[in-house]
Amino acid sequence: MTEPKREKLMRKIENHLRKTARHLVKIDTEEEALQFLADSFRSQFSCDFVGIILQEGEELSLKVWSGDLQKITESFPLQVQNCSPNLLHQSLTYDKAEQAGDCQFTNLMKKEKVKTWFTVPLKDDMSSLGFCIIAYLDYVPLLDMKAHFDEFGKDVAVAIAMAKQKEAQIKKIEGIEWISKNLSLDVPLEKNIETLVERAGKGTNARMACIYLYNEKENHFIFQPPSYGPFEKPERINIETNYVLKEYFPFLDTPGGSELTVPLIFDLKTIGVLHVEEKQKGVFNEDDLEILKLLSNHIAAILENARLYKNEKEHKERLYFLLDYQHALVKETVEHDNFDGITSALRSLFSKSVLLFDRFMRPISCSFHHYDLSNKDVERLMGSGNKERLIENGRKLHIQLDDGEELHFRLWKVNGGGNLLGFLAVEIGENDMDEFDQLTIDLARNICSIQFIKQKLVLDTKEQVKDSFVSKLLVERIEDQERILQYANLFQWNLFHQHRLAVLSILLDEKETENSNLLVQQSKKTLIWDQLKTQISRFSKEIIMATNDGNYILIVPVKEEGKHPKNYWKVFYRNIKNWVREGNIECQVFMGIGGKTENLNDYYISYQQAIQALNVVFHRFRHKGFALFEELGAYTILHHLDNKEAVEFFIKRHLEPLLNYSEGKSMDLFHTLRAFLYNNGNIKNSAEELFIHRSSLLYRLEKIESLLEIDLNDADHRFNMMMAYKLYDLYYSKTTERI
Repeated sequence: MTEPKREKLMRKIENHLRKTARHLVKIDTEEEALQFLADSFRSQFSCDFVGIILQEGEELSLKVWSGDLQKITESFPLQVQNCSPNLLHQSLTYDKAEQAGDCQFTNLMKKEKVKTWFTVPLKDDMSSLGFCIIAYLDYVPLLDMKAHFDEFGKDVAVAIAMAKQKEAQIKKIEGIEWISKNLSLDVPLEKNIETLVERAGKGTNARMACIYLYNEKENHFIFQPPSYGPFEKPERINIETNYVLKEYFPFLDTPGGSELTVPLIFDLKTIGVLHVEEKQKGVFNEDDLEILKLLSNHIAAILENARLYKNEKEHKERLYFLLDYQHALVKETVEHDNFDGITSALRSLFSKSVLLFDRFMRPISCSFHHYDLSNKDVERLMGSGNKERLIENGRKLHIQLDDGEELHFRLWKVNGGGNLLGFLAVEIGENDMDEFDQLTIDLARNICSIQFIKQKLVLDTKEQVKDSFVSKLLVERIEDQERILQYANLFQWNLFHQHRLAVLSILLDEKETENSNLLVQQSKKTLIWDQLKTQISRFSKEIIMATNDGNYILIVPVKEEGKHPKNYWKVFYRNIKNWVREGNIECQVFMGIGGKTENLNDYYISYQQAIQALNVVFHRFRHKGFALFEELGAYTILHHLDNKEAVEFFIKRHLEPLLNYSEGKSMDLFHTLRAFLYNNGNIKNSAEELFIHRSSLLYRLEKIESLLEIDLNDADHRFNMMMAYKLYDLYYSKTTERI
C-alpha cells in the first residue's frame, strides 16, 4: 500500500472512531451501545468477527458479537486468571500473541485458525471494563493506529459507563413505580415479602431470593418466609458478640460472585438482609446490586412498619380490658390519614385540650375543650415547649392567658424507629394522672408514631418520584418530552409557564461538623432542608422543591416575582435565613438564581445558570448570600463561552505556573495575584488583605512577573489575568455541596 493511500485509510478509520464514540454517548442502554459498537466495527473493517468481552468478577464474558464464528462464542466465559492481563490494559495483536504467555484467549484464536486479529482495551483512568476483539480468517496487514484505538477505548469505556447510568436511572424509576403499584400496608406482611423476593429474584435472574431478619434480643438472623425459589439455607444464623456482618454474608454489597446480599437498614440500624443466590447466567453485577438496594429501602420501611403495627396490636391485646373504650382512637388511625381524629378522641377521653406538634414544635392538630386558645396562646405554649422539649417526657408546661387564668400542660415526645417525630401536649395537672391515663397517653403516642411513619412513607415515595422527574427535566437534551409532561400533569405543574430555578447550598458551621462524620453532617442538612420545605410551602404553594445531584432545588413561577424580581428574591432569601435560624442547627444558606424559562429545554439552562450564580456567590459574594444570574455582569458573558478546550488552555497558560509553584509552599502566589488584581493594583490594600508586609508583596509580585513572563503594569496583561481568574471560578469552582 502506497503511503498516501495508507494515510488516507488511517484518516478514514480515525474519523470513524470519532463518529462512533460520539454516537455511543447518545445510547441509553449498555447492550445497545455494545451491539452498535460490534456492528459498526464489522461494517467498517470488513472483518469476519467482532466481539465485545467484559470482565464480570473472575470471568471474561462475551457480551455481544457480530460474525459467524460459532465456536468462539461457545467457548466463553473464560477465566480471568487463565488469560493474559495485558488484554485488559493494552492492545494485543496476533503477531505479538506469544508475548502474552500461556493465554486461554490467544490459544482460542489459534485453535479456531483466526489468522489476523487485534484487541482494543476498554478502560478509563480508573479501571478496565474489558476489551474488543476484531478478527479475520485470512492474513490482513494492520495499520499502526495503537494510540488512536487506545484513546477510542477510553471513550467507549466512558460511553458504557454513561449508558449504565442512564439504564440504572430508568430502572430506578421503573422500580419506584412498581413498588408504588404492588406494595401496600393493607395486605399481610407475608404477601409483601412474597412480592418483594419474587421481584428480587426475577430482577437479578437468581434461582433463589430470601430475607433474613435480625433479632437483636437473641442475637441471630432468622429466615422470614416465604422465599423465591427453593430455600436450602439454614433458617437461623447465630451471631457472635461484636460481629461483622460480612463474615456471615461474604458478598455483602459486593457484586461479582454467585451470591449477593444487601443490608436492610432503617434509621441507621441493620434490621436484616436481602439475599440472592445462583444467577442463571454469569455472576451478579452492579446492576443487580442497584436493584436490590432499591428494593431494600422499601423492604426495611415495610418491615419496620409491620413491627410497629405488631407491637401496637400486642399492646392493645394486653390492655384491652382497660382500654376497650379507646377503640375509636385506633379506628380513627386506620380510617384516616390525619391527626385530627386522634386529638379529638383524646380530648373526649380526658375532657381536656390536646395539641399535637411536629419535631420543630409547630402545631399539627389542636382539639380544645370548652374554649379555643388564641394563636398567641398557642405560640406561648410553643415557646415554652421549645425550651423544655429535650427534657424528660411528661415535663410540665404552663401559660398565662390574657384574662389571668393559668393553664397547665404536660409534654411528651412522640418517637418512632429511634427518631424524634413530634410532641403531644395535654392540658393536665401534675397530680391529675393515674396509671390508666398514663397508659392512654402511651397508646396515643404509639398511634401518633404510626401515623407519622405512614405519612413519612407516602411522602418519601412521592419525593423520590418527584426528584426522579426533576432529574429527567434538568438534562441538556430531554429524550422523552411526553413522559416529562405526564409527570408534570400528575403533580399539576404547568411547565409551559415561565419559571426560574434556584439552587440552595447549606454550609454547616464549624461546631456542627466537629467530631462528626459525613453521614451525620448530611443528616443535619436533610433536617434543615425538611424544615425549609415546610416553611416554603407555607410561603407559596406554587414553588416546586426537589433535590438533584446533591443540590437543593427550587422551581419558582415567574409570576410570583411581580414587577420587582430583585426585591422578591431579596425578601425570599431573607425569609429563608430566618427559617433556618428557627432550627437548632447552626449553618449558613447561599442561593443562586437562574434565568427565566420559555420552554422545556430552558429548565436545564436555568439550572446551570443557578449553579453558576451559586458558585460566584460562594466564592466572591458570601456577604450577600444570593445572586441572580442576570446580575453577574462579566460572569454572564464568560458563562456563554463555547470552546471549553480554548478556555482550559487559556487558564493553564496564565494560572497553572502559579498553582504549581504554590503547591506545598508557604508562598501562595495564586491568591496573591488575585488579591492584587481585585484591589486594582493597590499595594497597601492588597498587603492588608493578605496579612503580609508591603515588601513581601512586592517580592511576590516580582516572582509572579518572572514566572508568567508578564508586566503587571501592562493593561492587556492585567486584563488577561483577570479574565483567567474569572474563567477559573466559572469552570473549576465546585458546587457548594462539594466544597
